[in-house]
Amino acid sequence: MRIGLLTREYPPEVYGGAGVHVGFLVPRLRELVEVDVHCFGEPRQDALAHNPSGLEGANAALRTLSADLSIAAATEAADLVHSHTWYANFAGHLSALLHGVPHVVTAHSLEPRRPWKAEQLGGGYRVSSWVERTAYEAADGIIAVSDGMRADVLDCYPALDPARVHVVRNGIDTERYRPVPETDALRRQGVDPQRPIVLFVGRITRQKGLGHLVAAAHGFAEDAQVVLCAGAPDTPEIAEETRAAVEELGRAREGVHWVQEMLPEAELRQFLTAASVFVCPSVYEPLGIVNLEAMACSTAVVASDVGGIPEVVVDGETGLLVHYSAEDARAYEEGLAAAVNAVLADPARAAAMGAAGRARAEREFSWESVAEQTVAVYRAAAENPVR
Repeated sequence: MRIGLLTREYPPEVYGGAGVHVGFLVPRLRELVEVDVHCFGEPRQDALAHNPSGLEGANAALRTLSADLSIAAATEAADLVHSHTWYANFAGHLSALLHGVPHVVTAHSLEPRRPWKAEQLGGGYRVSSWVERTAYEAADGIIAVSDGMRADVLDCYPALDPARVHVVRNGIDTERYRPVPETDALRRQGVDPQRPIVLFVGRITRQKGLGHLVAAAHGFAEDAQVVLCAGAPDTPEIAEETRAAVEELGRAREGVHWVQEMLPEAELRQFLTAASVFVCPSVYEPLGIVNLEAMACSTAVVASDVGGIPEVVVDGETGLLVHYSAEDARAYEEGLAAAVNAVLADPARAAAMGAAGRARAEREFSWESVAEQTVAVYRAAAENPVR
């Protein structure tokens, strides 16, 4: 079986969870099936790159669709196409129609659950929403990365046959993500590895809840450093909003460090290992690979109880979950502060949570298993196509 795997992000150009997912999944898939990767961006040795053309100055959604046309034209050799995120869903849908092959979608997020994307895309958000709905409702198979995500898919798109929506959770490479002794990367950023560290890693987008974390940080224990590895803002407006909030936090307490560049994996491991507690304040999260990365580095996690996060972070065992309510942001932020302070106040409990998180990551989230389950979805879609 020859697979055309379609994605906007592919290493080394990765900025989000979908890119991390395909970067780890593809090598394991290639042990089981043939895989041709079609992605956006600069040329790669192990993938064919496609880019928008001829629509300079047009809405970003339209430029995305122009790259999708190029991908669809290049997938004629595939026996099945597998698309990741709405950026590539249109390419998968067109490939299926054009070449008469099955189309499998991995649901990393859902446009109806991300209305703030209208800030970034304007009218393009209506285009991306149409693309996603069209691709999902015609897909031969859909992979949800958590049980929570499967429920969201069926809620947003009730016309889908539930039998076509399969759960295959994200994975983690526990050889690459592991506790490390080095601290030079922290010191270069001015972070003291001997002092308590509250760590955030993620993009600056409404989804990741960074604003809630910065607000909550005003109530963190005084001796804790707040380290924000946060970049790639969705819009200039949210970039400015974040800058102002972080500056205000820096005036209110010492030890606030904002790392705006994307850290190399080796340096990120240092931050994840050194953290006293990792915080994931997402308001929407299908699974949250970054929580698995922190757990694999033996760090306790405080996270919101949204989406698939409770399927990763076991409350009271590998970390603490905080109830998120869009209607009561203040209560949520107070809950975050209380949970973080509880972990900081009990280093022995934090260490036990970190050890339990590492064991859970090793036991239940291997990429080899993800690849095997994904190929099983391919075979089911090929044996029972919609068309």
